[in-house]
Amino acid sequence: MPVLSLIIFIPLLAALGILLGAPARKTALGAAAAEFLLTLFTFLSYDKAKAGFQFLSSTPIAPEWNLNYLVGVDGLSVLMLLLTGIVTLAAIWVTPKIEKREPLYYACLLFITAGAAGAFASVDLFFLYAFHELALIPTFLLIGIWGSGERHTAAWKITIYLGLGSFILLIGLLDLYLAVPEALRTFNLIDLQKLATSGAIPAAAQTRPYIFLLIGFGILISLFPFHTWAPAAYASAPTPAAMLHAGVLKKFGLYGLMRVAIPLLPEGAKHWANLLLILLVGNIIYVGFATIAQKKLDLLLGYSSVMHMGYIFLGVAAMNTIGLSGAALLMFAHGLSIAALFAMAGMLRANRPQLALDSFGGLAKSMPALAFAFGLAAFASIGLPGFANFASEMTVFFGAYKPAAGLDASHFHLAVIFALWGVVISAVYMLRAYRAIFMGEPSKEAAAWPDPFKALRWPVILLLAVLLIAGFAPGKFLSLVQPTFDAVLPK
Repeated sequence: MPVLSLIIFIPLLAALGILLGAPARKTALGAAAAEFLLTLFTFLSYDKAKAGFQFLSSTPIAPEWNLNYLVGVDGLSVLMLLLTGIVTLAAIWVTPKIEKREPLYYACLLFITAGAAGAFASVDLFFLYAFHELALIPTFLLIGIWGSGERHTAAWKITIYLGLGSFILLIGLLDLYLAVPEALRTFNLIDLQKLATSGAIPAAAQTRPYIFLLIGFGILISLFPFHTWAPAAYASAPTPAAMLHAGVLKKFGLYGLMRVAIPLLPEGAKHWANLLLILLVGNIIYVGFATIAQKKLDLLLGYSSVMHMGYIFLGVAAMNTIGLSGAALLMFAHGLSIAALFAMAGMLRANRPQLALDSFGGLAKSMPALAFAFGLAAFASIGLPGFANFASEMTVFFGAYKPAAGLDASHFHLAVIFALWGVVISAVYMLRAYRAIFMGEPSKEAAAWPDPFKALRWPVILLLAVLLIAGFAPGKFLSLVQPTFDAVLPK
């Protein structure tokens, strides 16, 4: 079986095996380890000197509709697959003992992994959409069954929002399909890109499908003002589910904009660019101030995740290789850092289930290793030099400062100014949270708490190590994705 199909179907088969009676945790960990190794192998084997998709594999499904199971990777998708492999291993590794329906719990995590991997590897619009939908259903179950707090409300909210987003996205994809001349219609993304490059999709026909795609993908990403589902969902979700969704699955919407909307509908993207700038500034500034106001760590991290999507949108909106490359690397970096932060929040939840910031204090003395690791992840999220977050954010700013031809540079300059203020806002809420949890004198109760980091340190170390590697050698990662965008952006 081709390596990309293995990456997709190993977690699927493992999930089915668990539901049929295989040992849940051991099977899930084995599948996660295999997923990580296979995605790492694909990443290291990818030849960035070659243009186009690699590791291509095709199986006809409905030839009369020109529908094929077609998978392959370019620089963008191979980076997202590596992110999927790393976060999956970390998320399943930190999973605590599950008291009820353990097989279904682990199966849901693996279904999310399979859906995300399938969406990132698909080179066919139908399967790109279908694999993402596969990952959504187990997300709802994980929150509704194993979540905490107002989990039922959060599960219904995420179901309604993401269901609506998926429906609008489907309308946009169908509208895009119909915008192509009838004799040339296809779901194949490689063929669609050739048609877009040749001008087969008229500029006048691009504005409507693009706005559907922007809103559909935007809801899935938590674009302002469609963001309110995300903080509540992450606060109520089990730790591994929050890690997988915020770290990996949410990136599907951004990936879809980069893979489908921008390359195939460039004139539509330019037409709606100013609207996107306004909304992304809402992500950075409005949601940033909302993050400062949070009193609970899980909600703070949820809002922080929403805020940082604004930076990635800024790189996407610039529609140039520099901006999109920075956005791709920031997707990777944010996925790792937010997964690490949620993992450590889950460790703290064992002693303070509500995660109220004022219920901690002084933990640096009793849990120095956790304090150090949390500090690294927090500094990465802020954008401290040395981490991939810093390099990617700077690349986004440079790309946005000189956007693609046909875009109003002055509007982008203003957005960059707001984004720079967002860095200050990030520092305020992250340092405030760190001080509340780790600084000062611990209470007698807190001083006696067992340190959960000792048993669960390796997943966090893995996430932080990759962040540092990408931070000290960002050129290696940027040079991986740049040829992808050079090939698809209008010349």
